[in-house]
Amino acid sequence: MAPPPTKQTMKERILETADKLFYLQGIRAIGVDTIAAEIGISKRTLYNHFPSKDALIAAYLERRFVQPRPSDKPPAEQILATFDSLERRFAAKDFRGCPFVNAVAELGPADRAVKKIAIAFKESRRVWFRERLNELGVTEADALATQLVLLVDGSIAQDLVRDDPAMARAAKEAATVLLRNAGVDVGDATAAKGRKPAPR
Repeated sequence: MAPPPTKQTMKERILETADKLFYLQGIRAIGVDTIAAEIGISKRTLYNHFPSKDALIAAYLERRFVQPRPSDKPPAEQILATFDSLERRFAAKDFRGCPFVNAVAELGPADRAVKKIAIAFKESRRVWFRERLNELGVTEADALATQLVLLVDGSIAQDLVRDDPAMARAAKEAATVLLRNAGVDVGDATAAKGRKPAPR
């Protein structure tokens, strides 16, 4: 028999609720009162776990800071699969863009704590691309990694404006061209480009 599910701690409940509300409705739009009311607790209880809204915002972003899972797939396939994952995410009804970009846009560059976390996240993604490119023996791996993250962020922005998951596919095609120009054998990377994305 499988073990029974672990009961969430109050801190986990607060953070999960904050995550949902901050991401879907905006950090500025949601106060601690709203989060506490959603859970059915007092503000005092919330502050016992997170001493300020700033602390809760930082915890929310750190919760979103998830590293890609290790994979046995070839490096080029891993790189291009990033854009397939984006297309699936874009098709979801609850997609509201990159939480790190959203946080910096909402709170402004003067919020150094938030900006620091956002920069660390974006750099971790760029380094991930660079590591895969190094595995492929690409000479200008650092520069190409930067170009790939620009394609990721650009496709996210385009999807938010156009409400069109195909923006991820267009970014994948551009990434394929960049990889080929760098001497990477990507095979028939765009074989599935004719498929329709899942409806939102």
